Amino acid sequence: MINLFDKKESWGKRKRKSQQDKALVEMVKLGYEKSARVKQMLDDAGINPGEIKSREDLECLPVTSREKLVDMEMQQPPYAGLENPDVVIDRIFTSPGPVYEPHLSETDYLWARAFFAAGIGPKDVALNAFLYHLVAAGLTFHNGLRRVGATVVPSGTSSSQVQVQLIKDLKVTAYVGTPSFLKSIIDKSKELGFDFKKDFLVKKACFAAEPLLPDLRRSFEKDYGIDTYQMYGATEVGDVAYECSQKKGWHICEETIVEIVDPATGKNVPEGEMGEVVVTRLNDIFFLLRFGTGDLSRIITETCPCGRTSYRLAGIAGRVGEAIKVRGLFIAPSQIKMFQAKFNNLPLQAVVSRTGHEDVLKLRIEKISPEIGSASWEENFKKVFREICTVGINNVEYLNAGEIKPEEKLIVDQRGY
Repeated sequence: MINLFDKKESWGKRKRKSQQDKALVEMVKLGYEKSARVKQMLDDAGINPGEIKSREDLECLPVTSREKLVDMEMQQPPYAGLENPDVVIDRIFTSPGPVYEPHLSETDYLWARAFFAAGIGPKDVALNAFLYHLVAAGLTFHNGLRRVGATVVPSGTSSSQVQVQLIKDLKVTAYVGTPSFLKSIIDKSKELGFDFKKDFLVKKACFAAEPLLPDLRRSFEKDYGIDTYQMYGATEVGDVAYECSQKKGWHICEETIVEIVDPATGKNVPEGEMGEVVVTRLNDIFFLLRFGTGDLSRIITETCPCGRTSYRLAGIAGRVGEAIKVRGLFIAPSQIKMFQAKFNNLPLQAVVSRTGHEDVLKLRIEKISPEIGSASWEENFKKVFREICTVGINNVEYLNAGEIKPEEKLIVDQRGY
């Protein structure tokens, strides 16, 4: 047990399933009693809550996509009627859409399993380079780091030069953030005359919100001596999976039920096949059953040499829907439409590509009036886009009227993972 976060991680397949099924039954029962939305959903489907006795029974319920959750919360703000009204919420986070998520972060295990698996503990000083403002990332990662005993430097999204200074002065040993930002920090340290590997103490890095590309991982580990780990989750359901030292798949967290389903039917695919990652987080606060992440993966059932007995996800193979992540944050079609409305339904299209290890966001815009394209207009355009979509625009391409066809997607992802 010395290498595991707790005894749950060594449970046998039957015991884990038994315990999770029991927790699921309690969650559905409580959700039916406390949540107007859950009661309506089950009643409309003619399902008695007592009929859901195991994870297999979840198939009778619909998958709730992120876009669907946004619509539900707009109809019944702020939590779509999925909350437990008897619980006093200590934090409310938002994510683009917008989506509002109630949390009881202080009593949760969020991300602690991932940090423990990465070898982070009381001897570490961890730089947390995730945003602390409104979104869940900064504070939930912070709590997970404290849970394993690490000292946290809440640097957030400060400039790369500030991050270099913090790493140097505070003798930071671990980094938590996106891989592209760590690369920019390393590049900045070189500009400032430092040798990152020799002059600094960073030996561990935990990444989330962006894919860790193989060549970048090799560079971190070979060139800079940084042991890298990937973490996977979503604000709506918390931490879902994480890498151990074996780095042969992502262990599914003990507090979640993960299904791999056919996006068209919502039914589970045969074991080992690719499908959409659908998550139910076992809790008594927010009764979000079968959240569809929109990510594609498959389950690895073989035993992992690390000693953890949970099944693993085989990374992320791509996206099902149109909502995508750019520099760690989602951009959804609903946001683009909201943004368009601010500019008289201006015909436009967002195109995401990748230069090196950086996401590049370009907006293609039809120049349908004379003021479009002026310096002041573009400045305001970019400002409003960031306010609504939270991500900055890298480039703007101006087109003639009619070049963007009505049938074209609002968001085009040209990246190849």
